Amino acid sequence: MELRQKIQIIQNLIKVENFSLATINCKKLLKKYPNNSFIYNLCGLALQGDRKILSSVEFFTQALLHEPENIAAMNNLANSYKHLNQIEKAEDLYLKIIKNDPKNIKALNNYGNLMQKLNNFNEAIKIYEKAFLINKNQLNILFSLAISHQSIGEFEKAKDYALKILEIDPKNTSAHKLISGITNYKEDKTHLKLMESLTEDQNLNNEQKIDLYFALGKAYEDLKDFKNSFNYLKEANKLKKEKTQYSISRDEKIFNNIIKTFGEIDINSYKKTPTNKQIIFICGMPRSGTTLLEQIIASHNQVSGAGELVYLQNVIKNNFFQELNLNKQKIIEEALTKKNTLAEKYLHLLNSHNYKTEIITDKTPPNFMWIGFIKIFFPNSKIIHCSRDARDNCLSLFKNNFASRDMEWAHDQNDIAQYYNLYLKLISFWKLKSPDSIYEANYESIVSNPEKETRKLLKFCNLEWDNNCLNFYKNKKTPIQTVSVSQARKPIYNSSVNSNSDYSKYLQDMYNILDTQ
Repeated sequence: MELRQKIQIIQNLIKVENFSLATINCKKLLKKYPNNSFIYNLCGLALQGDRKILSSVEFFTQALLHEPENIAAMNNLANSYKHLNQIEKAEDLYLKIIKNDPKNIKALNNYGNLMQKLNNFNEAIKIYEKAFLINKNQLNILFSLAISHQSIGEFEKAKDYALKILEIDPKNTSAHKLISGITNYKEDKTHLKLMESLTEDQNLNNEQKIDLYFALGKAYEDLKDFKNSFNYLKEANKLKKEKTQYSISRDEKIFNNIIKTFGEIDINSYKKTPTNKQIIFICGMPRSGTTLLEQIIASHNQVSGAGELVYLQNVIKNNFFQELNLNKQKIIEEALTKKNTLAEKYLHLLNSHNYKTEIITDKTPPNFMWIGFIKIFFPNSKIIHCSRDARDNCLSLFKNNFASRDMEWAHDQNDIAQYYNLYLKLISFWKLKSPDSIYEANYESIVSNPEKETRKLLKFCNLEWDNNCLNFYKNKKTPIQTVSVSQARKPIYNSSVNSNSDYSKYLQDMYNILDTQ
């Protein structure tokens, strides 16, 4: 078999996401062709797809050693650096490509994505617009522009770009889903009819069906046709679940190990030096109101909102975990040293965002897992736990398509309920360990009495009153990249309170397991 044919087989394996076999085949070829830059790059791509990012860096680097001007390897290496939050290295490579080839659309798109990651959406839009002028029919650029405008609350511009996508590709279900999220179908059913007609297309793949069915679920909810809404949501979640190999037992082991480890550590006794930035950690279950809370607090003139960051989780997992278990001895050793390595690594990553204020919100919901670390290593931080009616919270999870692989539990009624119960057990543990450190922000209370609850929130954060916090929906200084993007750009409303009653007869599997204490 010729080299070209063997490479084609590897490329096909990557396309169907059989990354491990693609990697094996690449490594076999490299024994025969040890100086082939193209194969090194291909192996890096397979490893990148398999989430083995550090290993992918090695192979992209080898590709560039053998061919320093290999633009594809340079671009892919920058993407791996971006995944590893090595922002400066990624930016340097993107800029090097763009300097040598100003019309390189892939590099422009990836550089724009880096700016998105840093919440610098205005700069991202400028970069995407340069790519748009080069090719006005490039679908990923149009989609990047749509997402960027949506994130800063410019919904009409977002919709215009999504409609441009549909002019080129009427079956683009990602564009349909974006439009669905910002459309009120009670006022206009035109787009709904387009989506319904698309369901009859036999050539849609499962990815397209997932986006389309979630979009239709939302549309029928607008029309209060909950039976149709649920049927589409059920099918979307079923297809999504089939893509994963998720098992609740893995998370159960992690949660139980956290409780066991910190059960033997007095998190209130360590006296680390306060960090130079004060972080307000807003955590809780996803869809519990964390985005709303951040928009309220980050509208304050002394606060910047960083959105959802993976920085704390990554630093903890890279430094304190062995498989699924925490290293208790290392936690104690780090807690006793003068140096605050965990906080320094976190702040180094945060500093790449260039926030000017000394107070910053990090509204990453799963940070509820790391409250013990926050208490020890961020002594001047504030911890806000968002809670919401359990049934409403879990319904909201079922209604949304989450891109993160950390959310694979969110697409099955049993998994959602069991994960919620694990969360409840862990947050109850933290409250017993350090009851005065965690502020309880209840979604229903905020909705029913926003000014009273906002005043209490600001007082807990040691912030003076600022009227901007009540008018958060007018403030676009904090971009939103979560599924709450449309809701958090509106004044506070109460229609989502007790929303579970509309779906209760369809969700008994979930509600029967759910601990609603």
